[in-house]
Amino acid sequence: MKYTIDRWFEKGEKTLINGHRIFHLSEGSGPNLVLLHGFPTSSWDWQWIWPELIQSYRVVALDFMGFGYSDKPKNIEYTISGQADIVEGLLQIREISSFHILSHDYGDTVAQELLARHHERDIGMQTLTMLNGGLFPETHRPRFIQRLLAGPFGSLVGRLLTYQKFASSFSEVFGPHTQPTGEELVAFWELIALNNGQRVYHKLIRYMAERRQNRTRWVGALQHAAIPLALINGVEDPVSGRHMVTRYREIVSNEHIYELAGIGHYPQTEAPEKAFAAFSSFHSSVL
Repeated sequence: MKYTIDRWFEKGEKTLINGHRIFHLSEGSGPNLVLLHGFPTSSWDWQWIWPELIQSYRVVALDFMGFGYSDKPKNIEYTISGQADIVEGLLQIREISSFHILSHDYGDTVAQELLARHHERDIGMQTLTMLNGGLFPETHRPRFIQRLLAGPFGSLVGRLLTYQKFASSFSEVFGPHTQPTGEELVAFWELIALNNGQRVYHKLIRYMAERRQNRTRWVGALQHAAIPLALINGVEDPVSGRHMVTRYREIVSNEHIYELAGIGHYPQTEAPEKAFAAFSSFHSSVL
């Protein structure tokens, strides 16, 4: 662990974007690199590779609304489009007109929406690198807890979620030999439970339905991308591992695919050196 969650918070700030306080941080110099985290965690996921990234990039990360240190309102509908609006708002505040994206899981879906917008009106995206995520609804294999949250009693499931239940379910998506430590699990949970964040889980999880509803737009954005794309995948991931890579090869591309043996759903935390090396290799080959 390179940064405690308290140290991570100290590095950033909260800014009002679209009526909500959004936590974000920026460090380094060079080309702009925007980091988009996954569900159910936060920007802290990137701390394992943060020191390496800021050596070559001006890195910007945020906690999506409903996650981490950002606001977690209970009286709104959470949508991928709304999260993409927040990213664009942050880019405007930071005066960023051109940027690369490194995304994971939920962040992949937000990145797909941003890629669709880039095709429509050129928002300044230069490259997109995606870690494990449900890029295609037909290959996404949600965990049992995710299905419960998405069901009719989702709000109750969120209220009843405990650290023990979270730790058990969360650990299942990691590789067999790259399990999170007890200290890391506690930190992940603290950021989730901050301001009772688990109580909006049933609203956040609706992104799974959105993926089905917007499949044509979001998968089409990958298929018709005019910028370089890369996929870095922990193949042992039961949610979006080897089987998702097979689909990506079938309908998107065979280029710039980096498969990490023995690694699960969180390459940036399980194998930070390998994830960073793959990202660097991709950028070196296309820039």
